[in-house]
Amino acid sequence: MTIPGRNSEGPAAQSAGRSRLVLTAVATAAFVVAMDNTVLNVALPTLQSELGLSVSELEWVATSYILSFSTLLLVGGRLTDLHGRRPMFLLGLAVFVGSSAVAGSATSGDILIAARLVQGGGAALIMPATLAVLATDVDNRGRQLGAGVWTAAVALALALGPVTGGIVAQHWHWRWIFYLNVPVGLAALVVGLRALPTQPAPRATRPSLRSRGGRPKLDLSKLDLSKLDLPGLLTSGVALFAITYALLQGPEHGYTSFLSLTMLALAVAATVLFVLVERVVPDPMVEMSLFRHPVFSGGTVAQVLWGLGINGVFFFTSLFLQDVLGFSPTRAGMAFIPVAVLLVLTVPVAAKLSATAGAHWTVAGGLAVVAVGLVLVSRAGVGSDFLDLLPGLACIGAGSALTTPLTERMLAVTAGGRSGMASAVVSAAREVSGVFGIALTGAILLTRQESALAAGALPADAFVSGYALALQVAAGLVALGAAVSLVSLHPSAIARHLRRLPAPAETTCLRDYAGVDPSPDAELPGVAHRFL
Repeated sequence: MTIPGRNSEGPAAQSAGRSRLVLTAVATAAFVVAMDNTVLNVALPTLQSELGLSVSELEWVATSYILSFSTLLLVGGRLTDLHGRRPMFLLGLAVFVGSSAVAGSATSGDILIAARLVQGGGAALIMPATLAVLATDVDNRGRQLGAGVWTAAVALALALGPVTGGIVAQHWHWRWIFYLNVPVGLAALVVGLRALPTQPAPRATRPSLRSRGGRPKLDLSKLDLSKLDLPGLLTSGVALFAITYALLQGPEHGYTSFLSLTMLALAVAATVLFVLVERVVPDPMVEMSLFRHPVFSGGTVAQVLWGLGINGVFFFTSLFLQDVLGFSPTRAGMAFIPVAVLLVLTVPVAAKLSATAGAHWTVAGGLAVVAVGLVLVSRAGVGSDFLDLLPGLACIGAGSALTTPLTERMLAVTAGGRSGMASAVVSAAREVSGVFGIALTGAILLTRQESALAAGALPADAFVSGYALALQVAAGLVALGAAVSLVSLHPSAIARHLRRLPAPAETTCLRDYAGVDPSPDAELPGVAHRFL
């Protein structure tokens, strides 16, 4: 019997409410995980003084999180496909929250470094699971919104990391940088427990969920690792660790030192072995067929090029503001707030532009705006102030928001059983390119700086000279990403790919679409929306 005045929307309203909770959990988890990449940098001198750390120990504190995070991302993606999005998301958050509490209470460098390594492992479970949830557990409209929110949350975290770390270190205590992860992570965990669906991931062999008080509980004793690609795990882990380690240690040892060249060679060899292994194992960690789709392969390249350009500006602009313009750590962090504000304001615009002009024009336009912003920031000099940087930073924030449809398109072309795998590739590309971007920007900056100093320039002028050149190179890389996304996301390129698909059930309408009308103005039938 229907009671007048009660909620007439029924299941639809409940579904919309659940989707909002899912997006809240996913965005919150992605935000706190991404922020830990940059939040500690400003507080390192204080931390070193209090714990009595050597320079080597301090470097490990700063880099251990990124090392374990990037090394284990592909493993986290595969575990997500095997055991389900919900269990891996919740397990990752539990590990991340627990290790954050340990890091905050650390009394020695060894304990802090160990906690940071475990933190990175938890993050490597969380990030692929968040994207896999967006790819599988929400509808097309929710995926578009969720991908935009997720990308904005990650970019916001990178932008707000320095200001958060500066404020906490200057006005509270460095330990609160880690303690603040605990309530935020627990909130995401509680929301995830309530909102994330409990059905198994496609093709998954999930651990059992034992009931207690009517609520499912993960039984870790039932984890089945028999389908885990151990050769792929080993080779991918070695490759990601070696390249990340070489890039992080390059500034200290030199990129042409024996250690750096050895690690780079090891990364190349392990990558080649990984590709060969993944072609022959029955259950690969990463199916190479993913890269046959122009959206996924081109999107991955565009993600890498964006990361190369954008991460360097966050890191070295902070140094420029403090060392050249004399900003305090807190004020230097506050300078990135316009980037965060423009990101939030522009994400809804990106969704509308993508629906009207097409994702290819929207993403390419966004990357072009970021490139313009990098050039504008590079024009700042010794006598500049914050207002001189504002137009460029605004372009970087707004342009980055316009690239959010890229993540949604990449997720849309992966089948449900490969969502964790694809999500891990997206996350790994973003993480490693960020580290590489800082290393590349730093190498260019230092080379030009040393040349200017040798020619008799003042230290501040020499730094600015290297800083400007590095950002201009970064702008060129981001502009290249704009060209790649314009081509790879264009409907004609996707239509050519769809013509090569086999004809059974799900792909029949896609092949019909591709053969009839590959223009961007064509109305897409049925499942074709997932690909375009």
